[in-house]
Amino acid sequence: MFSRDVWKEIFEAIRKNKLRTFLTGFTVALGIFIFVTLFGMGNGLNNTFMKFFSDDATNIFRIFPATTTLPYGGYKAKRQIEFDNGDLDDIIKEFGPLVDYITPRIQRSGTVTYKDKSDNYSNLGVGPGMQAAEKTIIMKGRYVNTSDIRKKSKYAVIGRMVEKDIFQGEDAMGKYIDLEGSAFKVIGVFQDDGGDNEERNIFIPFTTRQLLEGNNDKIGQITLAFNEAIGYNGSLKFEKQLDDFLRKKKQVSPKDPRGIFIQNVADNLKRNQQFANVLKIIISGIAFVVIISGIIGISNIMVFVVKERTKEIGIRKALGATPKIITSTILLESVAITAIFGFIGMILGIIVLNMIEGKVLEDDYFITKPAINSGTAIFVTILLVICGTLAAYIPVSYTHLTLPTIQL
Repeated sequence: MFSRDVWKEIFEAIRKNKLRTFLTGFTVALGIFIFVTLFGMGNGLNNTFMKFFSDDATNIFRIFPATTTLPYGGYKAKRQIEFDNGDLDDIIKEFGPLVDYITPRIQRSGTVTYKDKSDNYSNLGVGPGMQAAEKTIIMKGRYVNTSDIRKKSKYAVIGRMVEKDIFQGEDAMGKYIDLEGSAFKVIGVFQDDGGDNEERNIFIPFTTRQLLEGNNDKIGQITLAFNEAIGYNGSLKFEKQLDDFLRKKKQVSPKDPRGIFIQNVADNLKRNQQFANVLKIIISGIAFVVIISGIIGISNIMVFVVKERTKEIGIRKALGATPKIITSTILLESVAITAIFGFIGMILGIIVLNMIEGKVLEDDYFITKPAINSGTAIFVTILLVICGTLAAYIPVSYTHLTLPTIQL
């Protein structure tokens, strides 16, 4: 039951013992502050991993040709593997039901000019599926389509930053740009959550890219989206089947660590999430150790408090105060100090997390939007109050029960 006299006595004791109160509260506030900031940093690290992979679709295989390291099938080692248009058709024939879409990626770099403005940009020969794979957001116009691929059209879809750089505020739609000596009509402008660098790319039909390079059928990289219904384990099985198929088709040894490389974005995402979660657990563990240290500090301080108030407790026992009343009064003082300073530490931790959020933290330390769920912060603070109370109970109950009653 609430007792005004008891709380008046508690606050009077706090007022008379400012240093002791500050030291006790500082231990609590520091423990919560460190926990909130470290836990928030762990969340920020996890956000970075999620941001890195959320820029593109996750049900993706990126297939790269490389140089072999082992002789196989009558071919010598150090043979450069190449993909061509026929590989796209063969993959569809072999694994059709498992494939959502497939597109080549032929990346080049060259000077792009519009009127008197020019700069160097990456241009990528792609198919329509690349829009979904890269999560490209069309701001104006449209993306490359199958008709453009078939007709080898000289169309270009440019990034937002390309339009900003060389068009200088002019609408790029329908205008012609000079790309490596060839005129391309701008049919679309896109933006990308990956940032400015991604928005300085230019997409053209991959058949047009091949036309510019002597009308060949060579492609650099293959991007394949698998059916999400097969799940994570299904993607691993499909990856192995695809690797075996391409190695057999290109005469690459199954034991060769190179030759053909498949990057499973879903697998990479899961591995990095696991790594981020482990780091988060380690950081949380360190934070909890700090809190435990704070609890031990509270216990030690309460031993000192009780010894300091030995005479007072003896007098109160002589006046008829029961052990329950004496214990509850001192514990309520501990709860008040712990709760007040605990929430101060929590609020300061949240303020610091909001203050340090920024581009520098993200670029230099890979921490994106460090934050902590308010429910988690409040739960930990209340948990510290409870644990601090229990830690204080033992020295308080033991010490005052062993004190002799002063005879008045």
